Amino acid sequence: MLRVFRVFFALVALLPVPLVWAAGTGTSTEAKAMLEKAAIELQKDPAAALEMFTNGEGGFKDRDLYVFCADATTGITTAHGAKANRVGSVNIKKSKDVDGKEYGKEFFAVATEGEFKEVSYKFPRPGENEPSEKSAFITKIGDQVCGVGYYK
Repeated sequence: MLRVFRVFFALVALLPVPLVWAAGTGTSTEAKAMLEKAAIELQKDPAAALEMFTNGEGGFKDRDLYVFCADATTGITTAHGAKANRVGSVNIKKSKDVDGKEYGKEFFAVATEGEFKEVSYKFPRPGENEPSEKSAFITKIGDQVCGVGYYK
């Protein structure tokens, strides 16, 4: 048994630093799974689900993964797991990244009930100000357009 631990720790020590660092960030698979789970919650009780997403409860905040939603008609943010102050005050349809990409318009253009489409853009990681490469899975659930993004 001791030999197994020694081999394991020796292998871990050989891992490249970026691979070890990546464990602290969410993956595309985890982001999509979180959005699938969010879609189920939103269908059950929309008001409670939106509050849960913003508060990061029920597993809807994991490292740098979080759910964001907006009213499908107006584009006004209805949930945001990283920046609660965006709720009710930011129109996602008007969102652009630092390169001028109108990713908000693209979110609404690709949002389809029962499908998960991917949109790439730049957005700051939670707690940071500088934009990073990001991709988000987007779907439409009733009167909401929701997504979960992951950083590359």
